[in-house]
Amino acid sequence: MRKSLLLLVGLCFAGLQFVTAQSSPDYTGGLKVKFDEDGKKYLRIISWAQVQASYTDDVPEEASNTNFNLRRARLLVYSQINDKFLLLTHFGLNSLNSNTLSPVGKGEGSQLFFHDVWAQYKIADKHAVGGGLHYFNGISRLNNQSTLNMLTLDNNRQSWATIGLSDQFARHLGIYFKGSFGKLQYRVSVNDAITNGLDSRDPEADGPAVYGGRRLLGSADAGKTYAGYFDFNIFDQESNFLPYKVGTYLGAKKIFNVGAGFFLHPNGAVLVPMDKGGDLEGQDVAIFAVDAFYDAPLGEDGSALTAYATFQSNDYGDNYFFSAYGTGSMLYGHVGYTFAGDLAKARVQPYVSFASNSYDAVDDNRNVFGVGANAYLSGNNSKLTLEYQHQKFGESDGGTLTLQAMIYL
Repeated sequence: MRKSLLLLVGLCFAGLQFVTAQSSPDYTGGLKVKFDEDGKKYLRIISWAQVQASYTDDVPEEASNTNFNLRRARLLVYSQINDKFLLLTHFGLNSLNSNTLSPVGKGEGSQLFFHDVWAQYKIADKHAVGGGLHYFNGISRLNNQSTLNMLTLDNNRQSWATIGLSDQFARHLGIYFKGSFGKLQYRVSVNDAITNGLDSRDPEADGPAVYGGRRLLGSADAGKTYAGYFDFNIFDQESNFLPYKVGTYLGAKKIFNVGAGFFLHPNGAVLVPMDKGGDLEGQDVAIFAVDAFYDAPLGEDGSALTAYATFQSNDYGDNYFFSAYGTGSMLYGHVGYTFAGDLAKARVQPYVSFASNSYDAVDDNRNVFGVGANAYLSGNNSKLTLEYQHQKFGESDGGTLTLQAMIYL
C-alpha cells in the first residue's frame, strides 16, 4: 500500500508542475472581454479542471486499488450589455474515468452537457428575476455550493438533496427570484420536475415510496417543485451576483451567516397502499434545513478559520430509500484552519468533516468521516487537496485516499 501511495502522490505532483506554470499569483478572475471603456458591457470566461488519483482499500480481488478520474472539466461564460441584463452559459463534463471513457469519445461519460443556461433581468436595485436551467436552489448553502472553492475535497453528497431525482445534475428548469433586503439575502424558485429521474422503480403494493411523481402521476398533479434559501449576513456581505456559494475565503473576508431553506415537490413520491384500494397515491416530498457558515481571519498574519454546520430533515415519502438518499435526517459539519502566509503564495489548510445520515427504512446510520488538507499555491485558483474519507454503513466499512490537483482561470 505504501508504494502505491507514493506513486499516487508523485504522479499528481508531476502533473501539477505543468498546470501551475499556466497560473499567476496576481490572478484577477477569469478572462474578461470589455466592449466599452468602463467595462459595463463585457463577456467573461472562467474555466477549471479537477484531476484526481485515488486509493481505495476495499475493492474486489480483480480490481485495482488505484484509479484516476477527471472529476470536473468546465467552462462558464456570462455577459452583460448593461447591469439590467445577464446571460450565463455553463457546460462541461464530470467523472471521466476508465469506466466512462469511450473509444472515440462518443459515450455518455465523454459527452459535454449544459449545467446552466439562464437569462436574468434586473427588476429593482437589489432584486432580479431569471429563467432557464439554473442553480438558484433551496435547502442549504451546500445545495448551492460552488465547485471552485470547496473547503473539503468535494461537496457533502447528501447535501445535493435532489440531484437526479427532480432535477438535472442539481439544476432545475424554471424561474427564480433573488436579491437582498439589507443583510438578508434570498433566492426562491418555481420549476418543472424531471420526468425520467434516476429513480426509475415502480412502487410495489404496500412497499416504500419511490420518487417518480411526474412520471407516474403526470405533470398536472406532480409537475412542479418549489424551493428557497434565505441567509442573514451578520458581518461582511457576500455577493449574490451568481448562485454559487463560496466554501472558503481563506480569511479574505469576515463572514458569519445563518441560513434556512426548503424544497417542496407536491406528489413527488408515489406508493401503492393496499388498505386504500391499491391505487397509486402521491406523497409530498419536503426537505428543510438550517445552517451556519463562519469564515474569518484570526489575526494579521494570514491565519484563518472556516467552519460550517447544518441540520437537514428529509421527507421523500414513506420509508423512501434510494442510493444515498432516504427519508430521515442528516447532520453535517466541517472545520478548517488556514496557516499564516501570503494569499498569493503557498499556504496549507488542514480540515476535518463528519456526516451522519439516518434513514427510516433501515436501522443503520450512514456515518462518513473525512480528514484532509489543502495546499494553496495561488489562493483558490491553484491548489492540491489530499483527503482520506471513511464510510461506515451496513456492510460498507472502508476508506478512500484521494489526491486532487485543481486549477481555474
